[in-house]
Order: sequence, then C-alpha cells, then structure tokens
Amino acid sequence: MKVTYSWLKEFVDIKIAPQALADKLTMAGLEVVSLEEKDGDFVFEIEITSNRPDWLSVTGIARETAAITGKKLKVLEPAVVRAQKRSKAPGLKIEIENKKDCPLYTARIIEGVKVGPSPEWLRKRLELVGCRSVNNVVDITNYVLFAYGQPLHAFDLDKLEGGVIIVRRGRNGEKLITIDGEAKELAPGMLVIADSVRPQAAAGVMGGKDSEVSFVTKNILLESAVFDPALIRKSRQALKLQSESAYRFERGVDIEAVQGASLKATELIEQISGGKPVLAKSSAGPKSKARDIDLDLASVQRSLGIKISPAVARQILNSLGFAVKTKGRDRFGVRVPSYRQDVIQEVDLIEELARIYGYENIPTTLPAIRPDLALCRTRELVALVKGILLGLGLEEAVTYSLIPRDALNSTGINNDAAPVEIMNPLSREQEILRMDIFPSLCASVALNLNRKQEYVGIFEVAKKFAMGKDLPREDLALSIAVCGARRHLYPQGLVKEEAGYLSLKGALGVVFERLGIKDHSISVAPAGFAVHVNNEKAGVIARLSQALLDKFEIKNRDVFVAELLLDKIFAAVQLVKKYQPPPKYPGITRDISILVGEEVSAQELLSAVKDKGGAVLREAHIADYYKGKQIPAGMRAMTLSCLYRLGERTLTEEEINPLHKGVCELLAERFSAQIR
Repeated sequence: MKVTYSWLKEFVDIKIAPQALADKLTMAGLEVVSLEEKDGDFVFEIEITSNRPDWLSVTGIARETAAITGKKLKVLEPAVVRAQKRSKAPGLKIEIENKKDCPLYTARIIEGVKVGPSPEWLRKRLELVGCRSVNNVVDITNYVLFAYGQPLHAFDLDKLEGGVIIVRRGRNGEKLITIDGEAKELAPGMLVIADSVRPQAAAGVMGGKDSEVSFVTKNILLESAVFDPALIRKSRQALKLQSESAYRFERGVDIEAVQGASLKATELIEQISGGKPVLAKSSAGPKSKARDIDLDLASVQRSLGIKISPAVARQILNSLGFAVKTKGRDRFGVRVPSYRQDVIQEVDLIEELARIYGYENIPTTLPAIRPDLALCRTRELVALVKGILLGLGLEEAVTYSLIPRDALNSTGINNDAAPVEIMNPLSREQEILRMDIFPSLCASVALNLNRKQEYVGIFEVAKKFAMGKDLPREDLALSIAVCGARRHLYPQGLVKEEAGYLSLKGALGVVFERLGIKDHSISVAPAGFAVHVNNEKAGVIARLSQALLDKFEIKNRDVFVAELLLDKIFAAVQLVKKYQPPPKYPGITRDISILVGEEVSAQELLSAVKDKGGAVLREAHIADYYKGKQIPAGMRAMTLSCLYRLGERTLTEEEINPLHKGVCELLAERFSAQIR
C-alpha cells in the first residue's frame, strides 16, 4: 500500500517530518518498508497485514496517523448528491442470485459525462501511488478506492443490454474479454456481473472490454458493492488476474462505506466530467451488526504490565473510531466500528491501547509471575537424580511412550491397572501408552548388546500411564537396566564386575543418600524385591523374565531392572544439610560373629540391632560374610561391627558390656543366631 505525505495531510494536520512519521507508523504496526522523495512529495510504502483491510486506504492510515500523533482526523464527507429527475429517466433493475455472494449492490446512473484526460492534481496523485492514469471517470473510481478503500467500477451504460444488472455465478461456455484485452473463460461458480445477454465483468476482480468507459462514453453506471471475499479470491486465482479491487475484496470491505464511496465518486464525476446523476438504485443489503466488548483496565495492566489511566484509554480508543461508554470504575463498554472486522474480544482492544500508547513506552521488566514451586522442585530433583546416575557411570536413554499391545505384562511384573489405549494408532507398534518402562529399556539393552557391548547400564526418567477411575493417570518414574560385566583395572589387577541385584541396590542406595532419604528399605517380593520409602512401597527391583529376553533375542544374558515412582521418592527428600563436628571422644567397636539362617534378612537384622542399641550404638554394619564348606547347609556366617559412642564423654567397659550383651541376646532369641 502506497500513500503520499501530502495526501495524508489532507486528513491530518501533520507537523512531524516524513521520516519521523514513518518511524511512528512502523512502531504502531504499519511497517513502512520504504520512504521515497518524488516530485516534491514523499511516498510511503507500507506493508499491510491481511487482518487489517481498513489500512488499505488513505483514510485508514490517516486515522492511525491522527491517533499516534494526537491530532484530529478530518473526515471529508461527500456533498449531498441527489438524482435529477427527468421525464425520460432510464430504468434499471438489480437482480442478485445469492445474497451470500453479494450482500449489497448499489448502482448510480450518471448521464452526459465528458470523458477525457484527468486534471493534473488527480493524475499526479494516482501516479505517485503507482496507479496509471486512464481517463477522468476511471481515475475518479481509482481515486476513491485508494482514498476510502472501497472498490468501484464504471460501466458504459449504453453498452449494457436490457436495463438490468444481474449478479450471478458463471455458466458453462461463457467467456469474458477483460479490460486488459485478454479472453478469459469463466468457469462455473465464478461470480460475474451480467446484463440480460452476457457477463460484463468478473465481479470484484476486473471489468470487461465490451462495457469499459472510453472517450466516446456519454452515460455511465457506477457500481459500488460488497462481494464474498472467498469467492473473489477463488475467481482471481482461476483467472490468474490481480487488481487493486480484488486485493481489497479478498480481505473484506466495510459495508457501511459502500454508499459514501459511491456518493463521493458521483460528486467528483459531476465536478470534473460534467455528468448529471439521474438514478440511484440499491439492493436491500443487511446492516452491519454492532459489536460491543467490555474492557477492564485491570486486564490491561495484567497483560501489558503498565497502568493506563481511564482518560488515556478513552482518548486512544476514540481516536481509532471506537465508541466508549463508562460502565463502572475502570471499566468501559466499547462499540467496535464496522471497518474493524479484526476486533472481536477484549485482548484485541488491549492490543490497540498498546500500539498507540507505544511499545517503546512500556518498560522492560521481568514478568511478575509466581513460579509453580512444586513443578520447579520436581524439575530440579529430576535433574539431580539424573546427575547422580550419570556420575555412577550409567547412560541416559530416551524411548517412546507408545508401545505395542503385546508388550503388556511381558516384564514378568503384575500390573492390575488397565492400559491407556490409543483410539487411532498410527501402527501396531503404537497401540497403547506404556504402563512400565521395562520393555522399552529392554529393547535398548538388546540394541547395545547387538553392537557388541559387553556391559550396558542405562536409565530413563519418564512418565508411565494407566487408566484411573475416570481419567488416565500419569506417574513420573525412574527406570534403570543393567546387563553384562564391567572391567575395572586396579593396581592389584583386572577385576570383572558382573551386573546384578547388588548393582541396582548400590545405585539406589547412593540416590537415597544424596537425596537425604533415611527411611528406605528393600525386601523380598514375589517377582524380585520391593523398595520401600517411609514404609510405603515406592518401586521394585527385578530380573527380567525369560519371555521378554526371548522376545528381544537376548541370549545367555540376564537383565536386571529397577523402577521407582519418583513422586513418592521426592516426597521424602531432605536436601537441607546440617553440619556435625567430628566426635571429640573416641568410640568403642565390638564385633559379633554369628551363624544365622539363609532366610534371615540382613537388613531386618541390622534394624533390630540398631533399635536395641539405642542412641549409644552409633553404627552397625556387616563387616564380613561367608558361606562355604565349614558352614552348615542352610546357614551363613557373618560378622556384625558395632560402634558405641557418647558425645559428652568416653564410654567405660561397664557401660558398654550390658548394651552389647543385650544385642547378642536379641540376635539369639529373635533370629536364632549362634554366637561364635
């Protein structure tokens, strides 16, 4: 869209320089892509977005100019034009086949026009905005198009047949020679303007050669109408034509401007070419529906981060043509003008306030948003867990959440919940959302083993899914899989470490320690081991079933996996660290060598010992473990190391002996342990 500085000044009393105006328009959303000085004037070329057809006119840009400069828009109303009655006035009938195709059609008959060259001011004005001068009548229709955004078309009345204008769809075999001299075949469905015999124009796109206004034209029919934008776009594309009229009709014209544009053109034709209007006809068009939107200035402040006063908000909206009515404190009822088809909700009004107030006047500040502390904490803890596992030598895996249905229950771990099924799966490999991460990690293990990896240690933090009572449930889980053997080179020689249950137990122990989780335990479960945190089951450790190993063709290898529900783990996290000074007084260590049945849980045994020793027993751990020929079948030998200490003084033998004796008696009575 091109517009000249002098043309804008007819509508707005501009005091600022052209370059300054170009900068202001650009900041307000009307991007000025070029500014050229030409013939003593300045030509602005403005990039117009498709949602702002009101900017496709000088008055539209002038309205924006008035708003951003604080000036008043001068509305150039056309003079009152009345058709001069005479006894033999021509008749005219308007027929519209489909009101949706053409909501409004107006026609004015003007007789006695003297078609000739346009006056210098009109020719120069059009040429500066890139429009070629044709003759005074055609130039006037183009002038009104650029000035007011409403396309017009002038027909040579004497070349129309039957005294009728018909707005209809094209028919098979119809052709039209457009004013550029090319013959176009009109496909069925195209919208045309026809007389009683044939099409005379491709509606909204281009007129026909047969009825164009020439230097011999005496009487004209002036068309001003509204056409369906989608229909005009299809016609233009099919005809491979481009015109200023089609460009505007495709984006939507203001139905309230149709009559005013026709009147302004009639006034200019009467002044410049001497024509006399003798008839005005119009189809019964709909009135534009008033659109009212409530605006709360509190919403403005929330969206923009600044407070705009009611007076400033009212002034800005009024300058853009909105009617504003006070509805309460800092609340307005705003009526949207018919030419603003893009404004449909409150946020659109807020955008208008921001544009005219000036984006450059809105300070750059951090948004006042309170973060979701729970979400942030979860993200931080997930990152912490990943860092711990990476530090232990594991690799992170990322696998798909969608799995085939036959992967269900192949882990060997029972799951009573129902799966979440995909209604329209893209393939059989993506039928359900996984209920466990084991199958996916197993596939990754198989892939790595096939690449000749001797050891695979991977983990994944992801969500697993199951159907709840009403809605699907998502649980954030950590899954670890290990397989094979790692080799470690020590000064004493090469050590081979086979992956197994203890590998996972050790990794989880480090995770719990780093997260500050003290109340955790591992107990025997039907499919492996259960992991408890705060006396609540939080996960499992298992050896993958042979069925799953066979499925992925993992041969002669065992794969061990662990899976934890991180929501339960994170609920027990204690990251606050407290400094404890080194003990001032020495402790006394007593060892107990025992024989105990294989069925006795070492963890349960240590927990009982710690409870019995109370606060004086600071540490208790298994220092040695042995099974061999010297040990009876079904038994195992172990040595418990117990550390006794007080913080305020050194313990005496008399104080330790009863405590240690009580621990030994507990082992014998509760666990049937034989003291060696």
